[in-house]
Amino acid sequence: MSSRPSLRNLIWGQIRYQNRIFWRTPIAAFFTLAFPLMFLIVFGLVLGSEDIEETGLTVAQFYAPALAVFGAVSATYTNLAIGTAIARDEGILKRVRGTPLPPWCYLTARVGSAVYMAAISVAIMLVAGMIFYGLRFYAEAAVALVITFLVGVATFAMLGLLLAGLSPSGDSAPALANATLLPLAFFSDIFIVTGSDTPAWITRFADLFPLRHFATAFIDGFEPRFVAEQANWVDHIHWPDLGVMLLWLVGAGLLALRYFTWEPRIGEQRSRKGE
Repeated sequence: MSSRPSLRNLIWGQIRYQNRIFWRTPIAAFFTLAFPLMFLIVFGLVLGSEDIEETGLTVAQFYAPALAVFGAVSATYTNLAIGTAIARDEGILKRVRGTPLPPWCYLTARVGSAVYMAAISVAIMLVAGMIFYGLRFYAEAAVALVITFLVGVATFAMLGLLLAGLSPSGDSAPALANATLLPLAFFSDIFIVTGSDTPAWITRFADLFPLRHFATAFIDGFEPRFVAEQANWVDHIHWPDLGVMLLWLVGAGLLALRYFTWEPRIGEQRSRKGE
């Protein structure tokens, strides 16, 4: 009699399966890994040598960690929202619940795969920044960066699951994900470097959402002037920014429990049967 696989092996097996699906979806791989790198190259060519006031970074050095955050958010929020909504409408989520695999293992594996891809995206951006633009990595900020990354991707993964639950259909999920992420990125130190001349209302608006807090806490780990001012590794952690992200994580989790569904939407199910 063969022994049942452990939960760890079940989750790891599902993560590997989700990873294969990701690599077999070129559009997802492009927007998660190549799209941020393309922006870094463009910004580096156009604005790379200009210095940013009060940071000690050039524009290109600033954009490397900023776009690393964007890649991490794309891997978790955007990809999870779209992929999960499509899987729901195709009946995959419903069929998973009819198998011996615990449903929470399946969702955990989806999130684990998204976090894995987020880590790859961040690594690509930071390595490119260090090799081509002179971005410096500070060992004393490493723990803060890891903590910020984990809290950030957990928050946006939960928001992605919430958006999947709120999306009327899998076809509408890409539009909703991009409509909620891309405009906010322009106000959150991702695509545009905000400064003292930025209108105050823009800063206050961006501060309401977790993206700006993720970007601020992560980028500061590469700013030489900020790093030099800290006495120990604990001081590198942006506790207020992490607090805001954790509030969004808890809120999104509670709403996801309310709105997430494993069953296909009735209208979407009928339309797919009629295809």
